[in-house]
Amino acid sequence: MTAVAETGANTIAYGVQGMSCGHCSAAVTEALTALPGVSAVEIDLPGKRALVTASTALEIAAVRDAIEGAGYQLV
Repeated sequence: MTAVAETGANTIAYGVQGMSCGHCSAAVTEALTALPGVSAVEIDLPGKRALVTASTALEIAAVRDAIEGAGYQLV
């Protein structure tokens, strides 16, 4: 099951498996920032999640594709 939690009006936390370092954080941040409407991405490396702020609702398939395209897994 995908771990998604509302953390604010336009911020959603997505669980990301496989991140372990700064390079991982940068790769996921770059992939998610490229999605239309995304204004900010904050990586919680110890918590294995990405906090994504967007102006519109993001399609979960687009988020999954971005994360998987960077070499990680949405959980």
